[in-house]
Amino acid sequence: MNIRLHRAGIAGSILREISEHPDTWGCGTLLAGKRIMVEFSCPNTNKPLHLGHLRNDAIGESVARILKGAGAEVRKVNLINDRGIHICKSMLAYKRFGGGSTPESEGVKPDHFVGNYYVKFDAWSKKDENADAEVRQMLKAWEQGDAGTMELWKTMNSWALKGIEGTYARTGIVFDQVYYESETYARGREEVLKGLEQGIFYRDEQGTVWADLTDIGLDKKVLLRGDGTSLYLTQDIGTALARQQDWPFEKLIY
Repeated sequence: MNIRLHRAGIAGSILREISEHPDTWGCGTLLAGKRIMVEFSCPNTNKPLHLGHLRNDAIGESVARILKGAGAEVRKVNLINDRGIHICKSMLAYKRFGGGSTPESEGVKPDHFVGNYYVKFDAWSKKDENADAEVRQMLKAWEQGDAGTMELWKTMNSWALKGIEGTYARTGIVFDQVYYESETYARGREEVLKGLEQGIFYRDEQGTVWADLTDIGLDKKVLLRGDGTSLYLTQDIGTALARQQDWPFEKLIY
């Protein structure tokens, strides 16, 4: 069939409908009664948001609005990756090269200020073979609650978060709840150790804890390093448990 539409007339009628029903036009009940969580953005606190985050934020916010328009109850969540080797790299570089400077004293947006030291670590580590060993030691000290390490971490994290939150405010991105890796990794670690005791996971000769998922067509994954420190996957387990407990959902879209 060949069909001709009067474009101006059709567009005009659609625009009239939108103006008459601005809050409900295009909405439906397809997902009514469904609880859907949408996770997006998830920055690290060792550098500012970048173009990839802008894309991710736009997609996440759009998906959440589309799901709401289809009748779902939607919860937008963010996971701030505020601990780990990468965070310690910017901390160690600041400790070595910062000289007590601050974002205010340098006149730099605070998340960019922290990010500059992450770049400094990269340059330093290429010249000093001991840099990587030092940063691993710092992570271990952090997980053991060393007072000096924790104080430096809180200071630099506050700088990074202030800058990141400023970017969210400028771009109109809002979350219903924000999770922090520093708060969920411990629970994930506990679950991994429970799984190790139950024989769900295994430890190799280097002391590394693994999950073998080959029987379901996936890979083997490290859950704890040989020195006992945690990885992204460790905290992902703790975060998943916390989210389902906080707001039981039927689907989570990453």
